[in-house]
Amino acid sequence: MSLIGRLVADARTAVRVVRNALRSRRLRNTAKAAALVDSTRDLTGLRIGVYFADTRVNLYQMRQWYGPLAELAATHPVVIIARSPGSYLTLRDEAPVPVVYLRGVTDIERFLETQELRLVLYVNQNQKNFQMFRYGRMWHVFVNHGESDKMYMTSNQFKAYDYALVAGDAALDRLSRKLWAYDVAAKAIPIGRPQADHFAGVAPYPPDDRVTVLYAPTWEGDRPAAAYGSIASHGRALAGAVLDSSRHRLIYRPHPRSGVLSPDYRQAHLEIVAAIEAANAKDPSAHHVYDDKPLLGWQLAAADVAITDISAMIYDRLATGKPILVARPVSPDAEVDEEGFLGAVDWVLAEQASGILGLVDRALTDPAAVAKLVEWSTRYFGDTTPGAATARFHAAIERLSAEWETHAALHAGDRRVSESDPLDDEDEEGMPAAE
Repeated sequence: MSLIGRLVADARTAVRVVRNALRSRRLRNTAKAAALVDSTRDLTGLRIGVYFADTRVNLYQMRQWYGPLAELAATHPVVIIARSPGSYLTLRDEAPVPVVYLRGVTDIERFLETQELRLVLYVNQNQKNFQMFRYGRMWHVFVNHGESDKMYMTSNQFKAYDYALVAGDAALDRLSRKLWAYDVAAKAIPIGRPQADHFAGVAPYPPDDRVTVLYAPTWEGDRPAAAYGSIASHGRALAGAVLDSSRHRLIYRPHPRSGVLSPDYRQAHLEIVAAIEAANAKDPSAHHVYDDKPLLGWQLAAADVAITDISAMIYDRLATGKPILVARPVSPDAEVDEEGFLGAVDWVLAEQASGILGLVDRALTDPAAVAKLVEWSTRYFGDTTPGAATARFHAAIERLSAEWETHAALHAGDRRVSESDPLDDEDEEGMPAAE
């Protein structure tokens, strides 16, 4: 690149940085003003906090907990702690429980001076979780945002939490195998999948005789070991086969981060979206769906067969007890743990994508496939009867609350000291909160 070219590129970069900084500042000011209005609310007696330090791109991790949290709040006051201004503003509009904006560590400190939180729940492994871990007079409980056999599910970060609420026997076995010296019996509590008791929304099409196929791929991943996404390898042919059929309907629900790193992956995604539009224009009665809405629920319940990648979507679907196929990653570097369900699942190879309708029919009619589904659904989630997982979730909360009461009595005479670290007080862009 010539000197002039480099100067032009540098100038464009500088303009982009300034523009982003101004946008971030406006967002923070808006959040600050909203939080000032919210500060007049009576939030006394809060006992359970749900900590979310991520930005809006990962709000799907919180949204799937809305139903369970709303029901829990009927007996245990719940608050969501948001660290990102964008996430706070969105959660403030749509979450079913109160939300507070605690941008800096000192904000957390001041909030905890007014509330006696007993449990803090975490839906992901954001690095800022450690800023909350420093507070010791509460249980820090990892609830995750899904169940899967990804390497994420056996991260050594589990050991940082006081407890983890997990799905079932498969999760207990997975943690026992992977984590050295982790007391699974004491620290991991199986509760099933309470989100499955709160499927949101209704299908946006009338009932008919079409076989509905949900294709829910994940994103391309940020490292070779997590290259599970199938949109570029399977997606075009798979979607095309379903869209060309007069007997089938496609629901296409990609991961919200699809294509953020790979232009090829994004292009494949856009081609599928365009193909859905074209198919609906050709036959409006087909009602194919491109689903990019935030809430997940009706899609899992409405689909006759689901096709996913290696992601939490496998297990969201497995919790329904309905047929599922999984796209086999084409990357030789993708880590596939076949000691669990993935060792028995019906895979879809890239070269099979164009013939997906035959695999769909087999998943629906083969007695062996149906029996295998029942066996694995029970292993991963226990009793999947509607309401059973919610009851287990509430029982776990009651158990941990009772344990908190026991330890609070033991430490009633302890002197309270500040646990904050002002030097660690940064916002979501990594800029000092004082700015």
